[in-house]
Amino acid sequence: MIEIWDPNDGPAFPKQFTFDSTYDDYSNTEVIYNDICYPLVESVLEGYNATIFVYGQTGCGKSHTMEGNKNQEPPDKGVISRALEHIFEAIAVTTGVKYLAIISYLEIYNEQIRDLLLPTEKLSNCTLSLKETPNDGVTIPGLTSQPVHDVSDCEKYLNIGSKNRVIGATLMNQNSSRSHSIFTISIEQISVQNNNESIRKGKLNLVDLAGSERQAKTGATGDRLKEATKINLSLSALGNVISALVDGKAKHIPYRDSKLTRLLQDSLGGNTRTLMIACISPASRDYVETLSTLRYANRAKNIYNKPKVNEDPKDTILRQYQEEIDRLKSLLENKTFHDNPDEMSTVIPTETEVNKNVTSSNDELDARRDRLIAEYEKEMEKLKNLHENEKIEKENILRQIEQIRKEYESNIDKLNEDMRVRGGRELASDEEILRRIEELKAAMIGGERAHDKELSERRRRKKKAAEQRASLIARVIAKIEENEDRETLQNQYKDISQELNLKTDALRRCRHKVKLLEKEIKDLQSEFEAEREDYLESIRKQERKITLLKQITEKISATLKPDCNYCDLEAVKEQAIWLEDTRKYKLPDLVVPRTKLPPAEGRRGDYHRKLFSSNEKSQRATGAID
Repeated sequence: MIEIWDPNDGPAFPKQFTFDSTYDDYSNTEVIYNDICYPLVESVLEGYNATIFVYGQTGCGKSHTMEGNKNQEPPDKGVISRALEHIFEAIAVTTGVKYLAIISYLEIYNEQIRDLLLPTEKLSNCTLSLKETPNDGVTIPGLTSQPVHDVSDCEKYLNIGSKNRVIGATLMNQNSSRSHSIFTISIEQISVQNNNESIRKGKLNLVDLAGSERQAKTGATGDRLKEATKINLSLSALGNVISALVDGKAKHIPYRDSKLTRLLQDSLGGNTRTLMIACISPASRDYVETLSTLRYANRAKNIYNKPKVNEDPKDTILRQYQEEIDRLKSLLENKTFHDNPDEMSTVIPTETEVNKNVTSSNDELDARRDRLIAEYEKEMEKLKNLHENEKIEKENILRQIEQIRKEYESNIDKLNEDMRVRGGRELASDEEILRRIEELKAAMIGGERAHDKELSERRRRKKKAAEQRASLIARVIAKIEENEDRETLQNQYKDISQELNLKTDALRRCRHKVKLLEKEIKDLQSEFEAEREDYLESIRKQERKITLLKQITEKISATLKPDCNYCDLEAVKEQAIWLEDTRKYKLPDLVVPRTKLPPAEGRRGDYHRKLFSSNEKSQRATGAID
């Protein structure tokens, strides 16, 4: 439980919030991770999706919680680094299972998705868009994905992404994050038991949200103010989604209000185990923001997700690697084709027989050739019957037979040539096939430290401690079944005086609780009024901006030609189409009719006539012309 009170009222009316865990400023990231993050990350190795995200006002330690402090000695590792160590330690000591680990790193800056693993010079010109499909959900086409083998690989990409993140200085934080970041590691695993192949795919999202801000405290202006507006809007959209999920009567969940909520759609109310870490400030001046954060987290804890193990997914890269290895091995076994590709025999069928002894280059070619032979024999049989029954059509049938024979020969030649070209282009030698197989196997990890007893024992202790803590919490919750009123009614008293005293104390506690609730109602009303005023101020600013743009548009449209389609702004508004993916309008093309000029000769003739007329007048004036 955490308890806070308004500095203006004192501790007489405290507000209490109960969560799975609470930590003070003496706690460290290691304790927090072992207590609440360890079970979640462990479930990713079992094939579940999981998300850990931090929320809170600016400057209260969100990025420190996720990324740690690498400048101090020894480095204070954050949740991300500890999660990576946890995952790769578990992979290293596991036997009989092969893993494939793939990471990605992105940020949402001013409602634009940026790939943090791209080179710095490409970041400014590369913004990604969201795509939603029924099977895959919300995806980001073009996002960089990197296979990794150990913690050092992940740390390298993590450092690259952290340097590319947008940060800025405000009055509350010298290095304030100006964007939301999502670091994702996908774990695919394949195991074979009793000749049965099993594939699972788990995904861990580590989300560092930008902090909510009040312009009066941060002193944000210019770009910082624009960034703060976008941050607050996306966090407000996240709050609306949480409220709608908690409210069982809500018919619509506003995931589409923000790109952040669309990306976290599966983490909120979907197939994901989700942990929210709320960071708060103990300072008295931040009481309002702290209270808002605690209420935010208190609503979020009432969301119920439905996680399930992702078994045998169709889109695993590990399955693609395994299939490619099997294909390359089958090519190695077929030595005849790769050693002597020119010795393949082609068969030209006649009217009476088809030679089926064709040297196959591979299974695919055999199947296609057999299919052609079967089709040819079927067609031949049909034509022979027609030939016997219809003597008159003999010549036509013979021509058809010859045409089919030529088509078959052409198809066989084309197949052989395609196989020779493809074989020469993709795999020029057995050594190249072996090298490719080794590359694919190298991408798979697992069991490298299976004989390290110390590491295995340490992992076993951590896992057992996490299970014991989860079991302890479940037992404590199970015991809280009866409230104080029921306990009071069930008490047996020695005499009337004792009963009077106990019930008087119970009445006093109830009155105090009523006062607390009245104070809570008052605080909620004042908070609502403050938010309402913020929204109204935003609306007023938007109205002024719209009025300005409207006046500018009217001035510009007045300068356009009457034939231009953009003169009629109402018609343009009707033709405009809103595109949900890009969050922009598709406007009609600008049509500007060209001005028709008179023919060039006509203009030149008029010019000469005018010139002659003026010369004639001057000559008459001087008496040169009678």
